[in-house]
Amino acid sequence: MKSLPWLLAASLVAPGCAPSSVEANAPHSTTPRSIAAAVRVETVAHGLEHPWGLEFLPDGRMIVSERPGRLRLVTPDGRLSEPLQGVPRVFAEGQGGLLDVALSPAFEKDRLVYLSFSEPGEGGAGTAVARGRLGDRGIEGTEVIWRQRPKVEGPNHWGSRIVFRPDGTMFVTMGERYAYRERAQDLSVTLGKIVRIDPDGSVPRDNPFVDRKGALPEIWSYGHRNVQAAALDPGTGRLWTVEHGARGGDELNHPEAGKNYGWPVITYGIDYSGAKIGEGVAKAGMEQPVFYWDPVIAPSGVVFYTGDRYPGWKGSVFVGSLNPGLLVRLVLANGRVTREERYLGDLHERIRDVRQGPDGLLYLITDNPDGRILRLDPR
Repeated sequence: MKSLPWLLAASLVAPGCAPSSVEANAPHSTTPRSIAAAVRVETVAHGLEHPWGLEFLPDGRMIVSERPGRLRLVTPDGRLSEPLQGVPRVFAEGQGGLLDVALSPAFEKDRLVYLSFSEPGEGGAGTAVARGRLGDRGIEGTEVIWRQRPKVEGPNHWGSRIVFRPDGTMFVTMGERYAYRERAQDLSVTLGKIVRIDPDGSVPRDNPFVDRKGALPEIWSYGHRNVQAAALDPGTGRLWTVEHGARGGDELNHPEAGKNYGWPVITYGIDYSGAKIGEGVAKAGMEQPVFYWDPVIAPSGVVFYTGDRYPGWKGSVFVGSLNPGLLVRLVLANGRVTREERYLGDLHERIRDVRQGPDGLLYLITDNPDGRILRLDPR
């Protein structure tokens, strides 16, 4: 990996530097203990190698991505298909590989499946999005519709979730590729960005930077570190994301068009070395998180729960935690977190994705060499 020392050095502030004078007022987690939930954890399927993304097909089957580069169908009773054909070649190193899977909003008509993945190529690798039609033997007519620019060396911080908006456009969340964190502020690249594209990979004309010289037109928001959780609030249609901090500073945000979310200039975390990152926790022109975690939860996967199967949970936001390995429930009111609860700490599992099934139950996938699909059944 090219460490680009000058980039890393530029992001550290020497001891004694004055903090930003802009007020920082982001609320943060009180790190509540994991508590017992009135659910029974059932294993639906196992034998998945580092599963990453999960979607439900209209016929009740699930489609699951495995990070080494496989895509499988899973029946409701847990039987795994052979790996599907038509998956693009992936860069399966470090945190990279086959990432999210999403269905076209018109899937029952067009059968289109979208995949985000780490794509190898000239200069290294980068996050990309491909699509193809689900057929009898796999994904047919697979084509890459969008690529992160530029491709760089290194195995970490790819993002990446795919979220469709009601208008048919799609958000794709990125990472800044770890060693290139300063470029999260650079609008000429898509490292550390959220992009908004049309289903064919073209750029919507109402994106915030379409007419800005020197900026890539697909960018929706910038200053992100590594966004592995994203979902729309079904009530408002607003995008919400949860992104990884360094040592501290995992963030809940609702990224808005054209706004700067600060990384690595402002953050509530510190470097893994213990060094300070950037200029402090606040700066004019940069957004504060809605909520942050310190210590981190290592967030991956998020869903707004709309069902009625669990008393008191309707309308809650559920976030997967890779470390310490939990399911986090957030209650939102007027755009703010009013309550946090943590469950399933006794499982000691890395929760990679969280989805609501057509039966109104919550399904989780665990990021392990023998990964599982779990279902939370009410007691």
